Amino acid sequence: MLGEVNECAQEVSPKRVTLKTPCGLVRLLRMFCCSLSVAANASIFGTACTMGSEVTVNASSDAPNRPNIVLIFADDLGYGDLGCFGETRWKTPHLDSIAARGVRFTDFHSSQPVCSASRASLLTGCYANRIGIHGALFPSSKNGIHEDETLLPELLKPLGYRTGMVGKWHLGHHEKFLPLQHGFDEYLGLPYSNDMWPHGLVSKPGAASKPGAASKPGAASKPSTHPPLPLFHGNQVIDEDVDAEDQKLLTQSYTDFAIDFIRRAPKDPFFLYYAHTFPHVPLFVGAEHAGRSKAGLYGDVLEEFDDSVGRILKELDAHGLTENTLVIFTSDNGPWLTYGDHAGTARGLREGKGTVYEGGVRVPMVAQWPGKIPAGSVQTETAMSIDLLPTIARIVGSPLPNRKIDGLDIFDLMTCQPEAKCPHEVFYHYYRVNELQAIRSGVWKLMLPHEVLCVDPKDAGSGGKPGKSVARKITEPELYRLDMDLAETNNLADKEPEVMARLLRYRDEARKDLGDSLVKVQGAGVREPGKVSP
Repeated sequence: MLGEVNECAQEVSPKRVTLKTPCGLVRLLRMFCCSLSVAANASIFGTACTMGSEVTVNASSDAPNRPNIVLIFADDLGYGDLGCFGETRWKTPHLDSIAARGVRFTDFHSSQPVCSASRASLLTGCYANRIGIHGALFPSSKNGIHEDETLLPELLKPLGYRTGMVGKWHLGHHEKFLPLQHGFDEYLGLPYSNDMWPHGLVSKPGAASKPGAASKPGAASKPSTHPPLPLFHGNQVIDEDVDAEDQKLLTQSYTDFAIDFIRRAPKDPFFLYYAHTFPHVPLFVGAEHAGRSKAGLYGDVLEEFDDSVGRILKELDAHGLTENTLVIFTSDNGPWLTYGDHAGTARGLREGKGTVYEGGVRVPMVAQWPGKIPAGSVQTETAMSIDLLPTIARIVGSPLPNRKIDGLDIFDLMTCQPEAKCPHEVFYHYYRVNELQAIRSGVWKLMLPHEVLCVDPKDAGSGGKPGKSVARKITEPELYRLDMDLAETNNLADKEPEVMARLLRYRDEARKDLGDSLVKVQGAGVREPGKVSP
């Protein structure tokens, strides 16, 4: 994503198949979806956990009882963007229904407020900086997820799961980093963010883009530092230059792919990872949803996204799979607030994406599993995306990866067991290139000295163009008690010396293990990312 951190560079070099024709992207994708059957292997915040109906809770490891798993991951969705989290400008009935049939977490976090790092944490159960993934990878990046890291689909495949991924990958675009090399049987999607293309309003002058690109719908009049945006099916590029008209079809095409994946061999357990491109900017929506929300383009995009989730839930119902399917929905980070009317809302939280204030890392999370998760539950204990891999491993009876991970099992939180508590003493929020910026322990949040880019309220973005940010330097640690101060406005650092001392000890432990570039400390527990040969 433009302006985000990555230090490595390399040209895009995937296998390419020139298949795009004037018939458009959607016909192309339908052709691929039809062929898959023979190519499968190619209160808003709350104060306590409240439960609905009684259920029998067992994390079964017996093969016949292993559940299907559908993990849906939004991009830049704000904490307050769903109806079940307080939004009224647009409607999200299908996502809200997951909360109604299951649990809503009010204190769930991404490990980092940025794309690649948050995805690395989700799929490996590790702090992203532990495995060498920082910020957002670019089309010029020559690094990605290491082959020795164990991703969630690689835990599931030995147990007989079919594994499919659709949407935004963003863990490396070179072939060795792509989903099929890391446990997925099938993949359709973009290798990185949808603004990493030569056609947008914020394209930068620089290296020339594909000849003729400027004449395409939505194209920029200037050349761009980014090459054309590719669409992958498996390891092959099936559209070398995704443009604005193509992006309008992404949600429909992704959903068609996901439904086709569910329909094939529904008696076998499956894992579907649907990592949506949106509501990351630039925003695009299909013709059927354009103007439908009456809340601008952002509202239209979320209502189309919600309908996409509804189609998936309906498909599970149609095949009698709902009772044995765990559905989890969350977001990679908070809203990109500098985009103004093209961004969501953090609903009372401070700042948004690109910061480790609550608005940047606290995200909506809802999950359903009838008979296991009590309907209508609200979980207020703290959890993080790193916890999903060990939780799913427990549910399906898989051993954990051999390498150290940071997540812990939150099955008891997800199922709202009486007296269940967060299993972590402490969480760490890193950002940029291994900067330890914040520490969370219980109700306490410590913001460590660093520079943060805050939204300039006098210059909000609009129409797809970003506003300005204002740099703020945190020169001394700031301490907030989140159960009384979610907006992080009342610094208690001078009033809570014992709490400060405890959190600073956690800081020192983190620096020994994971490092901290702000004080030039290398961590003993950090591993190398994957790299392509020079």
